[in-house]
Amino acid sequence: MSGAALHDVESDAERFSSKIMIVPKSVGEQHGLIPTTIDPPAHRPYRVLLNANLNPATVRGMTDSIRATAIDLIESFYSAGYCDFTAQYAEIFPIRVFMAMVDLPESDAPMIRHWANCMTRPGMDMAFEQAKQAFFAYLGPIVLERRAAPGEDMLSHMLDADIGGRKLTQDEAVSLCTQSLIAGVDTVVNFLGFVFAELAGDAALRQSLIALGDNLTPAVNELFRRFGLVTIARTVSNDIEFYGVTLKAGDMIAIPTAVHGIDPAFNSDPLKIDLNRQRAPHSGFGSGPHMCPGQELARREVAVTLQEWLRRIPDFTLAPDADLSPVPGIVGSLRRITLRWDT
Repeated sequence: MSGAALHDVESDAERFSSKIMIVPKSVGEQHGLIPTTIDPPAHRPYRVLLNANLNPATVRGMTDSIRATAIDLIESFYSAGYCDFTAQYAEIFPIRVFMAMVDLPESDAPMIRHWANCMTRPGMDMAFEQAKQAFFAYLGPIVLERRAAPGEDMLSHMLDADIGGRKLTQDEAVSLCTQSLIAGVDTVVNFLGFVFAELAGDAALRQSLIALGDNLTPAVNELFRRFGLVTIARTVSNDIEFYGVTLKAGDMIAIPTAVHGIDPAFNSDPLKIDLNRQRAPHSGFGSGPHMCPGQELARREVAVTLQEWLRRIPDFTLAPDADLSPVPGIVGSLRRITLRWDT
């Protein structure tokens, strides 16, 4: 698949439906969460709720708390000269930020992440439908409580919002909140692993990032271009010819989002991380009507992590016990990133 074909599949909801968006199809048929499995224009009211709570202004207002979380974690292991980056930072930092946004106990994060893994990775100890029902059982009472006594958190705001003259139903609310939790505890966790594995072996790239100071937005965009992680799918709506291929109604198309950013037709020398690229096209956050609503939060979390880490630990390498083998699933992941440095 070319980058152009991938972009067209994601953007053309009439020919390529999101109603089943996970392969294999037998698993995708069980998904049914909103708004990811609803085609436009019906998905729009739900996207508006997510966008309202994840917009740039809201994320900017969270910067101090995001930074405090990053500093706290880095300082907790800095003096050791070694860390299991996966376990001690990547699997904690974005989840702690998100759990605060939705006002859920941080102690519940490992359980929630496990359920999310069971819905995005094969070979887990719970089947997809079991993990989904675990989310529903957990969130059902919380939705009822937030309706009765709303707070200032993201879940309360979504439950209290108006969508076409009404509120979310209980089933809609639980489904939307489940999708939000899955997205909030997985993608950035794994993305940070790829970034820091790369930085550990590239001193020049680290120095280039340090030289940028706080102006890391272009650099972060380049990193998301280079390390696309998610492989989702679309269902062909009708028999069509597409890029010279005959597709039948009901066929599934897997779309690895990495393809767009590393297609040399769009970005020259695409495997190279070039911090001077300008507006490099990619689909790291998807494209089209289902483009990730949490992209501003993800960018901010990565930028803050780079700033605070490189201020304290400008030089580091992979430790001997690092394991860069891939973990299977619809979200790319490296098994274990361990790092060491001089203190």
